Parts: sequence; structure tokens; C-alpha cells
Amino acid sequence: MWKRIGLILLLILSISVARPQGVLAAALNDYVDTTDGYQFSYPNGWVQVKATKPLDVIFHDIIEPSENISVVVSPVPGNKPLSELGSPTEIGYKLGKNALAPEGSGRVAELVDAAEREVEGIKYYKLEYIIKLPNNTKRHNLASVAVSHGKLFTLNASVSERRWPRVKGLIEEAVNSFQVY
Repeated sequence: MWKRIGLILLLILSISVARPQGVLAAALNDYVDTTDGYQFSYPNGWVQVKATKPLDVIFHDIIEPSENISVVVSPVPGNKPLSELGSPTEIGYKLGKNALAPEGSGRVAELVDAAEREVEGIKYYKLEYIIKLPNNTKRHNLASVAVSHGKLFTLNASVSERRWPRVKGLIEEAVNSFQVY
């Protein structure tokens, strides 16, 4: 009998440790906004809450409500493409200074990484930040920025630095899923 219990426990442990690659994708839900023309995936267990301007949509974790994914849609003067607005690093510094840690907020945004990618002919900037809050706690933010049809789309995901190592893969998958059309 003890051998059988041990074998069952070993089987359960091996299944939970050796997850197949598709399990991560199954941990995400899709959100599509056909009016503004964007879509992204967000983690299971996160719920949509009422968004106030400038946010177009926001989802947060029901267990850790400060962890969230949001989208802001803004007009682009002169219908410029993303590359004319600045390089990934330039846009990263502007976003950090103006949105994530504006003057007087007591927050400090450190741009950790700025990269560019292209998906189906649309350029995206992926930006990574460490945000220091006034109470000295830290948050990890990932953002994806794109321009389409004269609008600047900014998806931002924010997670406590304490939980970042545990949810990093899931949040990166959600941010990388962001598409505009």
C-alpha cells in the first residue's frame, strides 16, 4: 500500500514539475477591442475593472489587486509612425518620465531594457522598468508600444518586484501577445 501511495505522489510531483510548453498559453485569456483595434492576452484569475481616463481598459489580479495590465490609446500628431516619435530608448525614457513616474509622484522609473520588434508589418517597442515607489517598495513594469491608424497604443503590465520571479514568464507572454491592427 505504501508503495502505491508513494508512486501516486511521485507521479503527481513529476507532472507538476515537468509542465508541457502549452500549459503557459492555457493560463491566458484573450481580450479583443475591435473598436480601437487592438488585442492582447491576460492571465487567468485576472478580472476587468472599470477604467478611468486615460486608461482604455484595465485588468487586475483578484489575489494581488495592485498587479495589473492596462492599455492607453492616444492620438498621434501628424499621423507619424512609431520610429518618427523616437527610438525604443527615447520612447522608454519619455514613458517613464511622463506616465510611470511623473514629477511630483514620488516614484522613480529606471528603464532596464528597450527593444524593437516587428509583427505583420507593425513596429512594436518593448520596454522594461523597475519602478521605485515612495515607500521604497519596487515594482516591475513591462510595456509594449505601437502606432496604428494615427493612434499610439501603450500596453503596460505592472507586478510587485517581490512576485516578479514567479510570474515573469506569464507577464512576458501577455505583453508579447499585444497586437494592433
